[in-house]
Amino acid sequence: MKSVDGHTARKRFGQNFLVSPGVIKKIIDAVAARPDDTVVEIGPGLGALTDPLLERLPHLHVVEIDRDLIARLHQRHAPEHLTIHAGDALAFDFGSLKGAGRLKIVGNLPYNISSPLLFHLAAYADKVCDMHFMLQKEVVDRMVACAGESDYGRLSVMLQYRFHMERLFIVPPGSFNPPPKVDSAVVRLIPIDIPQVGAGDTAIKAIPEGMATDYALFAKLVARAFSQRRKMLRNTLRELCSEDQLLAAGIAPTSRAEDVPVAAYVRLANALAV
Repeated sequence: MKSVDGHTARKRFGQNFLVSPGVIKKIIDAVAARPDDTVVEIGPGLGALTDPLLERLPHLHVVEIDRDLIARLHQRHAPEHLTIHAGDALAFDFGSLKGAGRLKIVGNLPYNISSPLLFHLAAYADKVCDMHFMLQKEVVDRMVACAGESDYGRLSVMLQYRFHMERLFIVPPGSFNPPPKVDSAVVRLIPIDIPQVGAGDTAIKAIPEGMATDYALFAKLVARAFSQRRKMLRNTLRELCSEDQLLAAGIAPTSRAEDVPVAAYVRLANALAV
């Protein structure tokens, strides 16, 4: 494996370390952390974002699973400036860090667990101010895709239900060491149910009309719809609803999952929850 600054990048942790000063500055500027914010960085790695974040913050939280990197972080930063939460971000309770100020989450997310991690993070939408992540460009394209586009899928619906999202910029492979085989992109997520100054400036792809009265049912419905995305919804959803119920929600029974906007899935789920 490739050694970076004396550390061997581990494939099982999806480690590709950001090394481009220009990209680092753009991310830090996008996060726009204030001294009174609570900021959590996922996967600090060799500190590409950690160090410049600490130039703007008196204290930073990081979540890291690699024991060698944890040891390096302990050596470089005093505990009064950096709190290290050792363990898997997929199991971490980000809401536990919510204080009186804004809670912001940032990170160069491991590409091998990006989708499950995004689903996990969505559960904290009611507690965070915003999130800024570097991800594989293909994943970001799926996150912000509109209904009818080929990239639109379950991830799109479930995240757009909770967040306004905007792809900020693309990051080429050469910005990392070792370089990944694909382009990356930085995305901003702002919770829909927490109005933020400047939120209107973002490129909003979809805003759900109302909230799901039964979120578990909504999630089940979306998962079932995309389980066989090339089939018509009258077939895919036959065990959950009738063709008349689809029509009442404004969904053509012959539609496929990728044709249906977020708001229509919410309407259908709410009708079924009655």
